[in-house]
Amino acid sequence: MELVMKMSLLTKKMKETGRGLMATKALQAGELIIALPEKCLLTTDTVLNSYLGEYIIKWRPPISPLTALCTFLIAEKYIHKKSLWQPYLDILPETYTCPMYLEQEAVNLFPEPLRRKAQEQRSLVKELYVAAKSFFFSLQPLFPDDVESVFNYRAFQWAWCTINTRTVYMKHSQKECFSRDPDNYALAPYLDLLNHSPTVQVKAAFNEKTQCYEIRTLSHCAKNKEVFINYGPHDDQRLLLEYGFVAASNPHNSVHVGTDSLLTYLIPEDKQKHTKVSILQEHKLLDNLTFGWDGPSWRLLTALKLVCLEEDQFTSWKKVLLGDTISEMNEKKSLDLATKICTSLIEETQHVLQKISILKRDYVHLVNQLTLVEALHMENLKILLLSAENFQHLHCTAV
Repeated sequence: MELVMKMSLLTKKMKETGRGLMATKALQAGELIIALPEKCLLTTDTVLNSYLGEYIIKWRPPISPLTALCTFLIAEKYIHKKSLWQPYLDILPETYTCPMYLEQEAVNLFPEPLRRKAQEQRSLVKELYVAAKSFFFSLQPLFPDDVESVFNYRAFQWAWCTINTRTVYMKHSQKECFSRDPDNYALAPYLDLLNHSPTVQVKAAFNEKTQCYEIRTLSHCAKNKEVFINYGPHDDQRLLLEYGFVAASNPHNSVHVGTDSLLTYLIPEDKQKHTKVSILQEHKLLDNLTFGWDGPSWRLLTALKLVCLEEDQFTSWKKVLLGDTISEMNEKKSLDLATKICTSLIEETQHVLQKISILKRDYVHLVNQLTLVEALHMENLKILLLSAENFQHLHCTAV
């Protein structure tokens, strides 16, 4: 497979990120980093042009594009040395650190909503596997071994994680032999050695004119430094869920406030309690409530201001949603409540970190997984402590 790339990049083991690409010269903004020809991309077209194509075309109901790619990866890994993709397969991880691969003991330590999303992700992948099993059995003529052992659930997990963590977006035309699920995956050998940094900017897309998938850096990179790309403006929970890592000092990071946590601060004697909850639900102000590097989000503060409305102020609830100030007392009460929630989250996070420290000592085989979860909570604690410091300053100013 011909691979076109800038010769100013070198594969190297990095201290912080593992294997990555290093710049052998200074890179300027706008410079082309990599151009990968279309024939080097692993897509559903690759699968259809392989020995699996005739089986996919005649199978009913049609399998999804994602299942087709998973099937191809598993099959190619099975034949290994006979595979044209062997050089690429050899550099793929044997295991991953996304929640799919973590032990339940580690997943149980996730904050919400990550814990719930991790369980949903596991259920989704299990359903995909179960739905594909009958198709796998149709492939028996291609393999000397029992297909049930070739296409086992562990192999499917590996293939799904490979695609989920390493594909680039590339839209393909709808094909009748596939289900109506999106066909926008492309595995890009070598390109996926580029690690993520939330602070860099790149332009990445398939260039129809050159018929290459191209990445240009929009940031300067010094000589002998790692070259990064940006997977998107994701917080650490999303990065861990989808890619299996946490980014230190991530500017997009945030700490989530659970719906149940917020509702516990509603006063039982509040006659408008149920109406307040209905308003919050109707205006979707019970989801995505967060603390960020600059303190509580607008959504969280708005929800708290509504929660703190006195009986004689309740008719002004629409003004709260518009961002208007109702009264100094309402502002103070909502700020006090935000401080209280922040303090509670700090204590909760510190308790989890203590628990992780004990588990790392008692479960040596889970140290790497627990260290990953620990890093997530440590980043959350940084945000919460900064918010608490800001609250303290605001209270001192008010006094």
